[in-house]
Amino acid sequence: MKRREAVLGLAAGLAGCGGGGGAAVSASPTPAPAPASAPTPAAGGSPYPDYNISPTPANTSGMADSAVQAAQKMRTGLNIGNTLEAVGGKSETSWGNPKITRDFVQFIKASGFNAVRLPTSWDQYADATTARIDPAWLTRVKEVVQYCIDADLHVIVNIHWDGGWLEEHCTPDRQVANNHKQRAFWQQIATQLRDFDGRLLFASANEPNVKTAEQMAVLMSYHQTFIDAVRATGGRNAWRNLVVQGPSTDVELTKQLMTGWPVDTTSGRLMAEIHYYTPWNFTGMTKDETWGNQFFYWGQGNHSTTDTAHNPTWGEEDAVDSLLGSMKTRFVDKGIPVIVGEFGAQHRTSLTGEALRLHEASRVYYCKTVAQRSRAFGLVPFYWDTGSLLDRSRNVVLDAKVLDALTA
Repeated sequence: MKRREAVLGLAAGLAGCGGGGGAAVSASPTPAPAPASAPTPAAGGSPYPDYNISPTPANTSGMADSAVQAAQKMRTGLNIGNTLEAVGGKSETSWGNPKITRDFVQFIKASGFNAVRLPTSWDQYADATTARIDPAWLTRVKEVVQYCIDADLHVIVNIHWDGGWLEEHCTPDRQVANNHKQRAFWQQIATQLRDFDGRLLFASANEPNVKTAEQMAVLMSYHQTFIDAVRATGGRNAWRNLVVQGPSTDVELTKQLMTGWPVDTTSGRLMAEIHYYTPWNFTGMTKDETWGNQFFYWGQGNHSTTDTAHNPTWGEEDAVDSLLGSMKTRFVDKGIPVIVGEFGAQHRTSLTGEALRLHEASRVYYCKTVAQRSRAFGLVPFYWDTGSLLDRSRNVVLDAKVLDALTA
């Protein structure tokens, strides 16, 4: 999710909106500050130092799973949203959620999920001149990743909206500068997290705002920089599975514009990512507009006979099959796994009576349909939660019907 959508998620109770290593070896690195050694000057005209100061030989231990094999092990994932990616306060609690605890991560596993997406911000923790990320923040992210590995969860770490420096600027005028920053950030992130086994994946970005072929070419350069920077740090990162995002993580745009694929020195270790919030009238729209109404209801058997103005006119079960099925054809059938990094639908608690009953039934059915159809097409669904599904302070389930729909 982008910043504006994340705020909407908190305000509207948007629980779902806008994320493997070999079994014999399990890395359990102790969180530690970033290396104290001074980075070397960068080549290629970058204004930032070269942070790849301690590359190590490629290490295959704990990295047996290809992208396809890792995706097969990730049945259903959960986003810990509006937390590590929170911007504006230099704190994971600045958007109102508590700090992520070991107990909460264990509770995620006990609730039926076997993968976690950690949306993460970096730019606000970095020096504006040198792009050096605060070692304390790197250590904190490493600590949370350790919680996930200790719970035997696959975990995806990304550069999320992050103030929009990359996401809102997939443009030729910012391409060179953003590639320098992308390289500097991923050199540091990858080095800090290098010792974790194959259950940890890295994702280049979040929802890069791309609508044209020109912008797509810029985005592909960002992805290539990401891949090259991670691989160059060596160790387990030479074999780590990496995730690259389609344009705007939109299915239709991905079909239209993502006609190429990045180059990787390690074969079979890349995944694609899209997000699924179709139809937005149902999942995120908060007021009727001149061009169309909100959809309060969704799916067969859940339409209203009295509030027909808010019945869906598009984007139901057939759209799920068509859109997700197209990602199977475009990627999965060619040996490239697809992460549905975010999906879900807001809970319209202002409704009452029969309208609320139908809406809640629609929401449960929507979540179940997207999760089950994703898995049927070989895609890996990650539900977007900002604290409305699982209570992060008390470690209790807040919406048992949606949870059952996701994990069934």
